[in-house]
Amino acid sequence: MEKLRQTLKVRKERAILVAAILHGRNEGDDLFELTALAESAGAIVVDRLQQKIRKLHPGRYIGKGKAEQLAERARRFRADVVIFDNELSPRQIHELEKITKTKVLDRSELILDIFATRAKTKQAKLQVELAQLEYTYPRLTRMWSHLDSVAGAGGATAAGVVGGIGTRGPGEQQLEIDRRLVNKRIAELKGELATIDKRKIREINGRKGQFKVGLVGYTNAGKSTLLNTLTNAGVVVEDRLFATLDTRTKKWVLAGGAEALLSDTVGFIKNLPHHLVASFKATLEEAINADLLLHIVDVSNPEASGQIESVNKVLAEIGCSEKPTLKVFNKIDAVKKIDDLETLQTVFADAVCISAKTGLGLEQLSRAVLDKYKGAELLLRVGFSQSKGKVQSFLRAYGTIVRETYRDGCVVIDAKLGRNQLGGLKRLGAESIEIVN
Repeated sequence: MEKLRQTLKVRKERAILVAAILHGRNEGDDLFELTALAESAGAIVVDRLQQKIRKLHPGRYIGKGKAEQLAERARRFRADVVIFDNELSPRQIHELEKITKTKVLDRSELILDIFATRAKTKQAKLQVELAQLEYTYPRLTRMWSHLDSVAGAGGATAAGVVGGIGTRGPGEQQLEIDRRLVNKRIAELKGELATIDKRKIREINGRKGQFKVGLVGYTNAGKSTLLNTLTNAGVVVEDRLFATLDTRTKKWVLAGGAEALLSDTVGFIKNLPHHLVASFKATLEEAINADLLLHIVDVSNPEASGQIESVNKVLAEIGCSEKPTLKVFNKIDAVKKIDDLETLQTVFADAVCISAKTGLGLEQLSRAVLDKYKGAELLLRVGFSQSKGKVQSFLRAYGTIVRETYRDGCVVIDAKLGRNQLGGLKRLGAESIEIVN
């Protein structure tokens, strides 16, 4: 079976998709998402197999009969790879490959393969390599199980069982060499990514005083299209999962002339591998440090509700569950079932409906973000000397002037201003700021 494991790539391979679902769990068993993932990786899906199971088999994940059925279908459809919509143990992969005589991948391996083909920048490539090595490390034993481990002269003694110095078989020697190499490379990658992470944090800290908005959402929800439409970012947009892994930050001019920094982030997905989330920490810093998150939802997708839950789970995992968030229902021009959209609008009454592709609803989105930017409106009485023109300019740009009074080189302005703008106003050096109501 070792030849089956020489490559994890699934590009241009004939694939059979398998979903095994425990009784009582509602995981969505139509294989819709796994199909999209496999096709994004370049595979040709030739067959699908689903099974409800009462308990997981420790050796094969699925039952013996279903495994034999899978082997027969692999032969019939001339499959190159079998892809499970589950996370398999090394033992389970090994046993399934023995039975089917076909390469077997699980969901995590497939996602890692897609990420590897999408990574363009040095940071993204390092993150993907780290995630792949952390996934592979606990599987090294199974990957070298085809080599014999030879007990040495110690015979049945404890030393002989493990193989004393110079007496161990080639499999065990290679396994130990591989483990050392993998551990060394993991340490190197974490060091390089830690340096990138520090630089990223310095960049983010350098934006203090600026309103930071992060785009988050399920993969292929339209985040990059929205970034392009709002900022002319020029990000490559493709109708496929995980089209981009790199963060872009651009200036966004809101309604009324206020400015925000808008950042795209890597798309989320159901059951996103934990080691992948950890590896992409530097990329997700944009979401972690944002003042506001725009959760972009593809409402034309029949699985929109489940995708919202999946994104919320990842946000909770990275510590963003309490972050101010605005739901943005995208692709309303492509909605086929109006009842489904109305149901979502009932649940998320504050959501803004848009089409990033056509521009529909973008003015409403800009106003909604501006309201979040300003916060609750206050009536202020601000006093400052006439030489501090920046105070007056700030009030005119971000607030509404109610009354102005000039006396002896001083200015007193009554203005309506958002609570979140108080910090910026204070930094400009007004002599007095009084909240009137």
